[in-house]
Amino acid sequence: MADATQRRRDLLTALRGYQRRLLAFITGRTGNTADAEDIYQEISYRLIKADSYLHPIEQVGAWLYRAARNELIDRSRKQRELLLDDDIDEDWPAGDELSEVLFGRQSSVEDDYLRQLVWEELALALAEMPPLQREAFEKTELQDYSFKQLAEETGTAVETLLSRKHKAVLFLRLRLQVLYEGITGV
Repeated sequence: MADATQRRRDLLTALRGYQRRLLAFITGRTGNTADAEDIYQEISYRLIKADSYLHPIEQVGAWLYRAARNELIDRSRKQRELLLDDDIDEDWPAGDELSEVLFGRQSSVEDDYLRQLVWEELALALAEMPPLQREAFEKTELQDYSFKQLAEETGTAVETLLSRKHKAVLFLRLRLQVLYEGITGV
């Protein structure tokens, strides 16, 4: 027990020794002090959690910088993930209405018919899409995969999956715009 307590003190001392340089390293890459402090706190927590008697962290500085780089990459990827609703809402006025039809809780016969019509049109559009784009869209939007999970499953880089999904969203916008205009008369 005393060894574990001493090991924790040593880790905290090492962490304090790297704090200023590590925060500067992270801030230089985020451009934001608050984000840098959040990342620093996260990797500090991970350091204490990861170090164990059976698997001690020998090179604390190297471990911290590697953890910081990994966290920066993870956060960057998360920011770049393109959600269908986000893409549609910003650039496509029909997006809100179609999302409501697809995922809303309508209860009238007309609402149910409209929902069925939109889902059928979506299925046809997905069938016309290149298979890799369709997979990226379906799994991230309809099957709740994260891009990381899909990358691990397929062996494809997250950036490639993001690009495929983006192309799928653009294709669906064009395809569903025709339906939207037909329904609304716009």
